[in-house]
Amino acid sequence: MTLDPRLIEAASAADVRGAVAAYLREGFEAGRERARRRLESGGDGAEVARLYAEAADKLLTELWAVATEVLYPHPKDRLCLLAVGGYGRGVLAPYSDLDLLFLRPSTPTSERAAQVVEFVHYVLWDLGLKVGSAFRSFRQAVEQSQSDMTIRTTMLEARVIAGDERLGNDLLKKVRAWIRETDPKAFIAAKMEERDVRLKKTGGVRNRVEPNVKDGKGGLRDLNTLFWIALSIDPDNERGKGALTELLSAREMRSFREAIGFLWQVRIHLHLVAGRAEEKLTFDFQPEIARRMGWRGRGNELAVERFMRRYFLVAGQVGGLTRAVSAQLEARQQKRSEGLSRGLSRLFRRGRGQLAFEGLSVEQGRLTVNNPNVFARDPVRLLMLFVEADRLDIDLHPDAFTAVIRSLGLVTPAVRRDPRASDAVLHLLARSRRPYRVLSLMNETGLLGRFLPEWGRIVGQTQFNMYHAYTVDEHTLQAIGIIDDIKKGKLEADHPAASTIIHRIVDPEALMLAMLLHDVGKGGDRGQLEDGAISARRACERLGIDPRRIELVVWLVSHHLLMSDYAQKRDVSDPATVRAFAEAVGDLERLRMLMVLTVADIRAVGPGVWNGWKGQLMRALFDKTEALFKGDTVTGDDIGDDYADLIERARFAGVAVETALPQAALESTSRIAVATNDRKGLFADMAATLSLAGADIVGARLATREDGTALEIFEIQDGVGAAYGLNEPRRLALLARALERAVLKGARTSAQKAHRVTARRAIFDVHPVVRIDTRIVPHAVVVEVSGADRPGLLSELARAFSAHDLSVRSAHIASFGERAVDAFYLTDMKGNKPSDAGQLDRLRQDLIAILDAKPLAPEGRTITPVRASLRDVSDIDAVPVSKTPRSR
Repeated sequence: MTLDPRLIEAASAADVRGAVAAYLREGFEAGRERARRRLESGGDGAEVARLYAEAADKLLTELWAVATEVLYPHPKDRLCLLAVGGYGRGVLAPYSDLDLLFLRPSTPTSERAAQVVEFVHYVLWDLGLKVGSAFRSFRQAVEQSQSDMTIRTTMLEARVIAGDERLGNDLLKKVRAWIRETDPKAFIAAKMEERDVRLKKTGGVRNRVEPNVKDGKGGLRDLNTLFWIALSIDPDNERGKGALTELLSAREMRSFREAIGFLWQVRIHLHLVAGRAEEKLTFDFQPEIARRMGWRGRGNELAVERFMRRYFLVAGQVGGLTRAVSAQLEARQQKRSEGLSRGLSRLFRRGRGQLAFEGLSVEQGRLTVNNPNVFARDPVRLLMLFVEADRLDIDLHPDAFTAVIRSLGLVTPAVRRDPRASDAVLHLLARSRRPYRVLSLMNETGLLGRFLPEWGRIVGQTQFNMYHAYTVDEHTLQAIGIIDDIKKGKLEADHPAASTIIHRIVDPEALMLAMLLHDVGKGGDRGQLEDGAISARRACERLGIDPRRIELVVWLVSHHLLMSDYAQKRDVSDPATVRAFAEAVGDLERLRMLMVLTVADIRAVGPGVWNGWKGQLMRALFDKTEALFKGDTVTGDDIGDDYADLIERARFAGVAVETALPQAALESTSRIAVATNDRKGLFADMAATLSLAGADIVGARLATREDGTALEIFEIQDGVGAAYGLNEPRRLALLARALERAVLKGARTSAQKAHRVTARRAIFDVHPVVRIDTRIVPHAVVVEVSGADRPGLLSELARAFSAHDLSVRSAHIASFGERAVDAFYLTDMKGNKPSDAGQLDRLRQDLIAILDAKPLAPEGRTITPVRASLRDVSDIDAVPVSKTPRSR
């Protein structure tokens, strides 16, 4: 090639590497800038990725030329540079590795070849590029392509960039000829197995709210896998286009192109925003990428939530494409079945006449349709297909999956009101073998949202907060699966009360229907509870549910946060709290349903959200309310009954501390209890000490006995959400001693300092809320605060109470991701209920100032906070109650 005179001049500079790198950087950055401008103008993501690859091609071509023609010329020393892997496919993200193969004709490496390879590497490193490379002989490259599946995959996409083109093309022809003559079944099976392992590492669930764009389920790697499979069938075709066209319909090919364009667009923006090769779309990047891609908020739905919904809908399309390709491969017998054994398949085939309707069959252990038009004759069969798959306890064949997707237009208003269709859905909810699996399949095909439009509105919906780990639809499906596991006794160790209560529920079908519909109001203008009740009523009426059961389902949907709120924000040992909760619930059947629904709802939020402390609070509230419904008298209890020995030790020593690590697998908190004489600022000193030790308080209960003994119990975690001291019990012992010192001598406030929060937490703008209620209980003022959680927040709030001469008699600490939601029962220092309105107003202002304090953002990044979703924050006082408690 003809070299620029400036590059030739750079090659003769004293600092050759520096001069060459400086010249190449100028052209490389110009090429990258062209790609970036195309991205900002709304260019297709795959097109932009090709522009980044073209910039790298130009760089490598010039670098190779100056190395081989100017610095180390040798016309007879054959050497070739190939792009392999993703770069070989002709696409590149801004900070992706450059995957390169340096090819020589024979095993001995000439000194000149080594010099060329070394110089190229050093200049690329000087430019700040990451290089993944191999230096192989022709024979080594061929042999390794045949023996190693990973290398074979990279060679499927390889292309010559520079050097001896004949040498490089001969290699590609030889490798592809061998692949063409080789049965692709082993390669395809290996790629699918590799996909399974990869997805297991990244969570295995498509709808995690912080997805991995590259390696996650429904991400780019899944589409790449389809490329590799296509190329293994037709290795001579450019990027497998011919094979893909044969494997996918025209509509599916359009979906493929749209998905790969969108995902590449997201990935490139993610790299540019992060300034590095970041593949996980975490909260702190989502709003900025949504802004760059032109998303705007609509109603109560934030721009970032609309963007992420689109992301998950695309990820779902990728799943459908994967199944479609699998179906075609199996039709060609090019993929080994992943279902049951062939012997069992023959057994099913002998029983074909027993299947739900004509046109069904079992192939290789999976239910399929013999003709996609089978649904046109009776669209209710779409639902019956899933009932039959569940009855047989087998998966759907990809052919059937694809046939359902292509038949969704058959689901009309008339089908939605067909009693047979309603019966099928209710059967899958309440009487199926594995409701999570079968409903997830329905959701993936789009049938569940097509049949229930209320459900369709929450498919792929996210809530911009740190509390939820999954999209709304995935969260709900997991909650349904959890109820089923509770019913089958699989979670008895974690949920002993719910495992007993569920078998006393008279109408489990209504419970499961309420669980399915409990979040369909999210995103509505009237709030999730009111909109959820309206949508649930509409869905139930269309399903033909009788009026009495409709009222029960609607009540459960509109009150599904009630038990969680009372248990975590109120003093469940107070009879007044129990009576108020009982009045809101109304009868024992509702109570039982609400208990099971609440347990499943909380546990399905995400890993680590449920813990034994929450279970203890809800069991206590349930037991007391049940007793009230049965006519028993409910009296206050003393949490000190469980700590009598600790209190006795405190009387002699002045202070006593007891610690406990989690006792059950599901529990994620350690517990520390402190007994001592009450004094002003006691709670503040302990909260400050816990904060300084790095303990995150996720729950607390405090009580002061008539004799002045204070008992304070804290549920604590470490900074990464694990039980404090679990892996290092010595930390818990040191913390106990620190608390003893704080009780006797006060907290070491001089050591307190502001903490920087992570970027993931700093991105959330949490509006502070303070409510002071003088009516809830007769003996105290209840103060509820809600704001951005941060280290030391509880200590600051406690010091504000102390500064206003108020004593904390009971504290109920909860965190919902980035949001702290705490409730305090306050008296004056003499134990009387505060009545000075001016004092309480001044307290409110001080608390808002504390909650509104902006945390220190992470160093080196500018964070623009975005309003956090409030959709799970309810108002106990706003909940309508049943005026007359009923018994069953």
